Amino acid sequence: MEDVFTYGFMQRALVAGIFISIACAILGVFLILKRDAMLGHGLSHITFGGVALGLFLEVKPLLIALVVAVLCSVIIQKLREKAGLYEDTAIGIFSSTGMALGIILVTLSGKFNVDLFSYLFGNILAIERFEVGVAVFLALAVIMVICFFYQELLYQTFDAESARASGIRIGFLDTVLAVLTAITVVIGMKVVGILLVAALLVIPSAAGLQIAKTFRQAVIISSGVSTGSVITGLFTAYYRDLPAAGATVIVAFLFFLVFGTVRLLRKRGVLE
Repeated sequence: MEDVFTYGFMQRALVAGIFISIACAILGVFLILKRDAMLGHGLSHITFGGVALGLFLEVKPLLIALVVAVLCSVIIQKLREKAGLYEDTAIGIFSSTGMALGIILVTLSGKFNVDLFSYLFGNILAIERFEVGVAVFLALAVIMVICFFYQELLYQTFDAESARASGIRIGFLDTVLAVLTAITVVIGMKVVGILLVAALLVIPSAAGLQIAKTFRQAVIISSGVSTGSVITGLFTAYYRDLPAAGATVIVAFLFFLVFGTVRLLRKRGVLE
C-alpha cells in the first residue's frame, strides 16, 4: 500500500480526485434540490464540443472546453430569462448542438485517438501536473464561491419566491450556479470522463440526501461519498486493472443503494 503513494501519477490522481470530488458533491446537492440535475448532463455534452474544438485547433482542450462550457452555461440561463424557454429545452438545444459540432470537428481533424478517449471515458491516472494545478485551483474557486453565496443559494434553493421578494437576485444566482456547474464538469472529465461526469455530480449527492437530516449533513455526507468513491475507483484501477471512471461511478451507486435502503428501513421503523 505504501508503495502506491510513491508513484507520481498516483499522487497527482489522488490530489486532483479529492478536490474535484468535493466540489462535485457540494454543487450536486444544490442542483438536485433545485431540480437542475440535468444541467450537468447537458453541459457534459457541450464540453465534448469544446474538447473537439481544442483538438481541432491544436490548443489545450481543457482550456477551450472550459471557455465553451462557461459561455454556454451563461447563454442557457439568458435564454431561459429572455426567450421564455424552459431550462430543460435550452439545455437540450445546446447539448445536442455541442455534441453534433464535436463529432464534426473530430471527424474533420481526424483526432479519433487516445487523447479523445481519455476525455470521453476519463483517465485520471494519466493526469498531468498542469491539469492537476488547474483542477485544484478551479475546484477551490468553486467551493469558495459557493461559501461566499451560501446563505443566498440556500434561501433560493428552498424558497425561490420568498428569496426574490426579499431582494435576492435569483437570475444572477442561477447564472452563478450554472457557471460553477460548467467549471465542475470540465475539471471532472479527467476523473470520470465526459460521459460519466454528470454521474459524479448527481449520484453522491443523491446518496447523501437519502440519510441526511439537515442540509449541512447532506453536504458533508455527499462529500464523503464522492471522495470515497473516487479513491476506491483509483485503487481499483491500480490493483484490478479496471477503468477508474467506471469503478468510481459504480461505488457511488452502491452507496446510493445502501443509503436508500437505510432510509426505507427508517421509514418502516426498523432503524432509528
